[in-house]
Amino acid sequence: MQDTGQLEQGRRLSELAEQATRCTPDCCGASCLVSEEGPERPAAVTHPDLAGLVSVQLRSGDGPIPAALERGGPVDSADLLREKRWPAYRAMALDSGVRSSVTIPFRRSGLTVTLSLYSFRPGALDDAPHGPARALGDLAVTCLVRDRSYRAALTELDQLGTALRTRPVVDQACGIVMHVLGCDADAAFGVLRRISQSTQRKLSDVASAVVDKRGRGLEGELVSLSN
Repeated sequence: MQDTGQLEQGRRLSELAEQATRCTPDCCGASCLVSEEGPERPAAVTHPDLAGLVSVQLRSGDGPIPAALERGGPVDSADLLREKRWPAYRAMALDSGVRSSVTIPFRRSGLTVTLSLYSFRPGALDDAPHGPARALGDLAVTCLVRDRSYRAALTELDQLGTALRTRPVVDQACGIVMHVLGCDADAAFGVLRRISQSTQRKLSDVASAVVDKRGRGLEGELVSLSN
């Protein structure tokens, strides 16, 4: 199931594709792709046939999207019927009736989005990289970066809240370990952390177990981990 962030990202990509299509003369459709490392690359298309044009480029690593990412600027094909590059993409585009396309990359704060526009007519998208589609892309990527920063801030606050809630029990456990081992606070915390790592349990769960037992029955393990 998609989380709220993924749904919001998908909505913004879909809006960008739809709006760019409407505001670009002779444009028959558009696709948007978030280009990042990892197995999932969020995308949006205005027509199902265009999804194939995106996927064939991702599979082959060849096409206007990879070229635009490498160049860092728009990549177009005025007439795919005469195009010599990207044979797999070219064949699929022509099979879908697409005669020309242009892909525009947008980069902001580590996020890269490509907007690809398509037309049934050759030479119809020559001005697209300098038209309203560019302004729409700039705005969309800025919003995506803002959304990502907002989600990161919420995650950090949640983690901070968890840390504050679990701090008292960790402090108690450290005190017990200090008493059992006769060590200082840093050494006691190191022992708890090693137990957490070796047992693949959360530090707070390990601390709770130590506090519940008051250290009884754990003396041997604590001593061995302190060395």
